[in-house]
Amino acid sequence: MAHATKQGPQLLNGFKRLTRFDKGLGAQLPEAYKKFWREWKMTQPAAVHYIPKDGVWERDEVTGEIKPVQNVPIPLIDPPESHQGIWGGEAVIKGFQKRQRLSRRVPHFWVPVLKRSVVHSQVLNEYMSVVVTDRTIEKIHECHGFDHYLLKTPACDLRSALALTLKRKILIELLNNCPSLAGQPSERERVLKEYKCYLEAYTPEEIEWYGYTYDEAIKKIAAQIREQNKPVPHKLEFRRKLIEQLQQANMKSETESDEPSGKLTAKSSSDSDADIEALTKLESPSSSSTSSNWLSKINPFGKKQET
Repeated sequence: MAHATKQGPQLLNGFKRLTRFDKGLGAQLPEAYKKFWREWKMTQPAAVHYIPKDGVWERDEVTGEIKPVQNVPIPLIDPPESHQGIWGGEAVIKGFQKRQRLSRRVPHFWVPVLKRSVVHSQVLNEYMSVVVTDRTIEKIHECHGFDHYLLKTPACDLRSALALTLKRKILIELLNNCPSLAGQPSERERVLKEYKCYLEAYTPEEIEWYGYTYDEAIKKIAAQIREQNKPVPHKLEFRRKLIEQLQQANMKSETESDEPSGKLTAKSSSDSDADIEALTKLESPSSSSTSSNWLSKINPFGKKQET
């Protein structure tokens, strides 16, 4: 019976669950942003809070039983404060802790040790004060510079929205040949020679959409759609139509005036005279005076005419 229904093939193979990129404005996001999203949210990050085991099988030291190796990542919590700094892949861990031997376990949160430090970006030519961890400083030293750390590390390991934003700015700066170093030609040439190799992994469109959160990407695509389809005010549209109608009427009148038809011209002139006479009657002072007299009778604050 599955083949007789409209959703039969879907029932046989299982329903495809709609994601945020299958409906609404998310479906209009470019493939460049989807690639970044897969790198940020769907790629397995490096092990930070546990030591992964090598191999496929392991032997239990006590029982001697052979078991498969299971490297299950620890669930991490990214609070809003983590996106305002660069934590180097660390996050908050929620778990339980047994503080005494005979007591029950209690919930506990493990939070990384945070400190404020100053980092320097050679590409942006700026010093920045950011909240970092010890692991962030170690990674910067391992990569021989803050710019190298951001450009070498994938989005899943950076985790922070601030780090991804800085990475996008650095890539855009390199793509535009470092305009911030325009006053220092030798330094600009050295920086481009050292960091230009990182542009090979990205296209200009991918650099444009790199590092945005989902909400920021939705706002960006909505702004682009509004820019492409700007609403035209009705008054401009009506004005254009009126001008076209007047031009057409003028052309018709010119063609009719060229044809020799005395009766028609006399009739049209008489009609126009009648219209003008009607307008003059409406605008005559007698009508305005009568209307003013009528209004003065109703208005209690008006001046009364002496009898």
